[in-house]
Amino acid sequence: MAINRRPVLKLGVVDFGVERAELPNGVTIDLAVIRHPGAAAIVALDADGALVMLRQYRHAAGGWLREIPAGCLNPGETPRQCAERELCEEAGLAARRWDQLGIIVTIPSFCDERITLFLARELSPATGVLDHDEVIEVERIKLDDAARMVRRGDITDAKTIAALFHTRAFLEENH
Repeated sequence: MAINRRPVLKLGVVDFGVERAELPNGVTIDLAVIRHPGAAAIVALDADGALVMLRQYRHAAGGWLREIPAGCLNPGETPRQCAERELCEEAGLAARRWDQLGIIVTIPSFCDERITLFLARELSPATGVLDHDEVIEVERIKLDDAARMVRRGDITDAKTIAALFHTRAFLEENH
């Protein structure tokens, strides 16, 4: 773990700094590290076997990506609370049935972000409002079609790919 930290930039969820760390082999180095509050991501699956996908504009990625609903934890918020909020805000949905699928670490070489993955079912409409910096189109795609889209390269977002993998495994084990 970090011995000390020199802040460089804090802007939104980005908390970038340089940390002096002693590695397990005894070497001490300076590491550029982004500290992140954590996030939740949701595979929202309807009764017909379609999942809610977002077509979201991502400037840093160079354009539009297909993703599942997701967002950062607010202070004091649990991953489940975050998931419920984000599903409502981004997809305009609420869910009565929730299963936690797992946790992923996004970029372990320089960021401590952990995303808790959820499967949400028994969906119903809800009123949500997008954040001012979100440009999102909502679509529904069959789970099998989404898997084919991953293989074709139409879905490249890592959290979405991991969540789809976890969802298929969960559904196979629980049916």
